Amino acid sequence: MDIRQLEYFLAVVDNGGVNRAAAALHVAQPSLSQSVRKLEKDLRTELFHRVGRGLVLAPAGEALVGPARQILRDVDAARQAVREVRDVERGRIDIAALSDISTDPLSVWVANFRVKNPNVSLRVEERDHLSDVLELVKSGACELGVTMLPVPRGDGLLADELLVAQKFVLLLPPGTQSELPETVPLGSMTGIPLVMGERNTTTRDYVEAMLRESGVEPRVAVEVPQRGAVVPMVLSGAGAAIVSLRVALEARQRGAVVRAIEPQLQRRIGVVHRSGRLTAAASAFLEGTRADLASWNRAVERRMASGLSLIEAAGQAMSAMEKRQLDTFRARSPIACE
Repeated sequence: MDIRQLEYFLAVVDNGGVNRAAAALHVAQPSLSQSVRKLEKDLRTELFHRVGRGLVLAPAGEALVGPARQILRDVDAARQAVREVRDVERGRIDIAALSDISTDPLSVWVANFRVKNPNVSLRVEERDHLSDVLELVKSGACELGVTMLPVPRGDGLLADELLVAQKFVLLLPPGTQSELPETVPLGSMTGIPLVMGERNTTTRDYVEAMLRESGVEPRVAVEVPQRGAVVPMVLSGAGAAIVSLRVALEARQRGAVVRAIEPQLQRRIGVVHRSGRLTAAASAFLEGTRADLASWNRAVERRMASGLSLIEAAGQAMSAMEKRQLDTFRARSPIACE
């Protein structure tokens, strides 16, 4: 019994006879009849009673109709899955993101995906407010939204998934290693001059709320509208900053001092999308991101188990992963790397 035999069998059932089935399938009538007879021989039973010049379903044929339809549905699903894997070689993903999440962690996820899928393009739409990110996804303008969780429960159009708990640390100017302990109590940060992004952004609102919850009124020494200016200002001695762990580790490579914070600050970052099936490219993006995050967590945990601090372990893991990423890029990218 093969797929074509089942297709021909159902065609006879649905069209009420061999001749009409052959016409519907654009095959020769003798070929179709032979296929049905072969199926009956394989199953060792009659599927149709021959009545005059017509066919009537036999009890075995009636029993086969449902399973045959399910088999063909499963085959179609398998073919579609293969096509979608193939189609990830091309396509485009539109992503909406909160502005201060697009730098970290989204930029890393996009870069990782692009290295592995160089023929897929991505567009990131930045918005300052959660409601605007959700609206871009609801309207269909963007397929995915990357934002803080939880999101408000509304009309049920959106599904959400936690991807990572983003950790925050204290970033200090070079040469300040001895001024603060390895782990800084949040409640002891009164008076420390801080470089912060503009007001009414999710990161600044979160950091200020956490400081005030610990009894500290933030001392904002410098307020900058461009998020990318925070690290250069800290490196130049304008003040300290509370930033995500990955951003801090990149600044550490340029001489900045990084200290853990107690209690640990972290916020939940996830993805939202419309309920229902995602495109193959978007599904591949999420699957790859989940795998990369799991690999990152294992690498950090393994190093911490050997006695390293979170910052040291994360720094080593980031260096190793960036090297592998660059090696993959060199092997696959059309851009020459020296």
